Amino acid sequence: MPQPGHLEDNPFNLENPAILDIAPPEPKSLEETGLKMGLLSDIALKYLYYSGTGTGMEIADQLCLPWSGVIEQVVDFVANEKLVDLRGGKGFGRASVEFILTEKGREYARDALTRTTYVGPAPVPIDQYNALVAQQVEENPVVSRDDLLMGLSHLTVTEDLLDKLGPAVNSGRSLFLYGPPGNGKTSLAEAISRMFGGEAYIPYCIEIDNQIIKVFDNLNHTAIPLEGGGDSSGRRQTFEMDKRWQLCRRPAVVVGGELTLETLDLIYSESARFYEAPFQVKANGGMLLIDDFGRQKVHPTDLLNRWIVPLEKRIDFLTLHTGKKFEIPFEQLLVFSTNLDPKELVDEAFLRRIKYKIEVKNPGEGTFREIFERVCEAAGIPYVDQAVTYLIEAYYKPRNMQLRACHPRDLVALIKDAARYRQQPPALSKELLDQACEVFLVDL
Repeated sequence: MPQPGHLEDNPFNLENPAILDIAPPEPKSLEETGLKMGLLSDIALKYLYYSGTGTGMEIADQLCLPWSGVIEQVVDFVANEKLVDLRGGKGFGRASVEFILTEKGREYARDALTRTTYVGPAPVPIDQYNALVAQQVEENPVVSRDDLLMGLSHLTVTEDLLDKLGPAVNSGRSLFLYGPPGNGKTSLAEAISRMFGGEAYIPYCIEIDNQIIKVFDNLNHTAIPLEGGGDSSGRRQTFEMDKRWQLCRRPAVVVGGELTLETLDLIYSESARFYEAPFQVKANGGMLLIDDFGRQKVHPTDLLNRWIVPLEKRIDFLTLHTGKKFEIPFEQLLVFSTNLDPKELVDEAFLRRIKYKIEVKNPGEGTFREIFERVCEAAGIPYVDQAVTYLIEAYYKPRNMQLRACHPRDLVALIKDAARYRQQPPALSKELLDQACEVFLVDL
């Protein structure tokens, strides 16, 4: 079976195949899982409680741990404690024997459910999580100028802005995008998240003091299957690693007005009795975008004070409902995007901790025309440069209006609407342009 560092020709089409060299190895014993027998047996008993019956291999698959050396020890323990009985077999060997809870086992399972209802992949101990996140930081690939150009090819970006963004992306630290609305700050941040590239290992959940914190979710993490790849000889390959982890595209977590101080700490469910990891933990190894910063319900100063220590130390502190605090890595590119003046939002001490402050300005006339041409091309409308000249001279200059990067897209959409209503082909005609401007470029 291929091992880390020995896969040929990048059979799984990874952007950073070197990430396989630090894959967490599959545990060969209970001790190597870093977990206590009590926690694993609780999850196994709850699984049998809900499912009714299960073979040894089905329990192993549910907990994402190997049967040999690990789950067989768990099954032996619960069997010796008279918590399970044998019901029958589906094949040869103890792994295929079907188990069912005894009455004593059902009592134990119900008691375990009062502590936490979690059933699923076994958690990763916090120390193992912290160690692997630190390793992943060193494996982050460099984003070259060519990568940046390709990643931003769908946008019109000036050379000056491009050369500022490159070092900021490679720093993996913090970035403040500011400037007037409608010039593509969010689009830039989203493009950065896509070009960030590479992969990251995300655990299904982590464990601290027998408390379970759910990390992986399908909304923020895109899993990569490590099976079915082929090498240069055409042989199909799989890759063995600790299945409590999932190799994913580097996460890009986006939050906006819903961000509060509470969502930056562990989210404890009183009914389920386990935790959901906050945004910044889910973003570890990737990017966290705070979009429309300053528009949240909580005051910006309170949010920023929450970030000061993590930005400085690259470590965050979270609190269990028991009151216990613990350290967890804060390793992501943190991007703030705002239409507001940064000096009105944050003080000098915080701005100093944001390593890159980049203004996304209004486009110049040449850039505005280039954007208009690209928008027309995408919409299937012939571009007419004289029409844009008319637009600027007849509407923007007399009203002292600022050019915005989003205006070409919005005006072309309105032109298409008007043309559809008139049952004529869309075009940059004076008639359609005037109609679009009269409803869009109003003096406020």
